[in-house]
Amino acid sequence: MPISLHAAFVPSALQMLGTAGHLLGKAETWCSEQGVSESDMIGERIIEDMLPFTYQVKCVAEHTQGAVEGVRAGVYSPDINPPPTSFAALREKLAGATQFMEGLDEAEMESFVGQPMRFEFKENRLDFTADQFLLSFSQPNFYFHAATAYNILRMKGVGVGKMNFMGRMRLAG
Repeated sequence: MPISLHAAFVPSALQMLGTAGHLLGKAETWCSEQGVSESDMIGERIIEDMLPFTYQVKCVAEHTQGAVEGVRAGVYSPDINPPPTSFAALREKLAGATQFMEGLDEAEMESFVGQPMRFEFKENRLDFTADQFLLSFSQPNFYFHAATAYNILRMKGVGVGKMNFMGRMRLAG
C-alpha cells in the first residue's frame, strides 16, 4: 500500500518540531543552572562560518510550516529575516509551526503531489514537484537544522543524548 505525502512528511515534521522545542527547553534550563546568558546560548555556533543556535531552531519551523506555505504558493524562498532573539520568541515560532502542521488536511497534502514547485534564493532556482520538494529538500533540511541545534548543545556541555533528539516516536499500538 502506498504511503501518502501527508504520512511521509507531516508526522516527521511534528516530531522534529517537538525535538527542537525540547532542545530549547534543555538549553534554557542549562543556561539558568550554569549562569550563562540567553543571548550567549542563542548566538552559539559550532564553527564561525555556521549559523547560530537561534537560526537552527528557526529553520526547523521554516522547513516545516514555511515549506508547506511555499508549496501552496508554488514557490519557496528562505525567510531571510533575522531569527528570534530570545528563548520565548523561539518557543512561539515553534508553537506556531506545530499548530499549523497539526491543522493540515490530508486531502490538501495529497493534492500537492505532482504540482510544480520551485525553490528560489538569490540567483539560485531549483524546479521540483511539490512532493519532491517536501521530501527531498525540506525534510532533510528540518532534520539537519534539528541535528545542528542538538550538536550545539552537546558542544556546550548541555546534558542531551540521542533520545533527546529522537523526540516523540510513533510506536505501534
